[in-house]
Amino acid sequence: MLLENKTAIIHGAGGAIGGAVARTFAREGAKVFLSGRTLDKVERVAREIVAAGGAAEAFQVDALDEAAVEGHVARVFEATGRLDVSFNGITPVPQPGTQGIPIAQLSVDAFAAPITLYLRSHFLTARAAARRMAEQGSGVLLMNTPEPARLGLARVGGMGPAWAAMEALNRNLSAEFGANGVRAVCIRSSGMPETKTIDVVYGLHAEAMGISREQFQAFGESLTHRKRSSRVSEVAEMAAFLASDRGSGVTGTVANLTGGLIVD
Repeated sequence: MLLENKTAIIHGAGGAIGGAVARTFAREGAKVFLSGRTLDKVERVAREIVAAGGAAEAFQVDALDEAAVEGHVARVFEATGRLDVSFNGITPVPQPGTQGIPIAQLSVDAFAAPITLYLRSHFLTARAAARRMAEQGSGVLLMNTPEPARLGLARVGGMGPAWAAMEALNRNLSAEFGANGVRAVCIRSSGMPETKTIDVVYGLHAEAMGISREQFQAFGESLTHRKRSSRVSEVAEMAAFLASDRGSGVTGTVANLTGGLIVD
């Protein structure tokens, strides 16, 4: 198993991506500590993992709350004696009111909200984890961004700048903590229509363009080499590989799962 005897914290574990990463990590042998703002969603994922023979615990933690994040990470580290992986998969900003609107018609608050909230959460969770990882001399920090982090796309408002800033933060984390044995990697995917968030996003953009949601998705997929969207399972499997010792040479970069939508 890729992650046998490793300890992992997954923020936003009640969501589609966080939940998939949690299940995959547990399947690969990690003990996973799941957190989210809505406890029943996180507990549901934890129960599924335990029923499948894995080890999981659920906690209610707001990843935008500095004291809550620091306290949670400290408790996990004290209880287990180590922290090997931290994955932040939260979606802190509602999509209606922030996407599908021409930028000239967007309010300052609607534009700034994604930049402020995404960066705050990822800074808090990465800082709390990196402190412990640097102390033990190893660890992996993981995050996920979609293609607007790199591509210039219309009607994404502050989301594109927020995701681009996350990728910049990822590089900075690697530069600062790499010498302490800590790796930082961002997983970049295209939109995943199987998630509720992207389903809403596609609907917003389709309405703005005067086409159906299905037409919007088909257009986006036609621009990829594979002619399909990224899948949640692909993100989770890549996260497990990068978190493992087999990914030991990867840090300070983006793992590109856009299927050719972006070619580096």
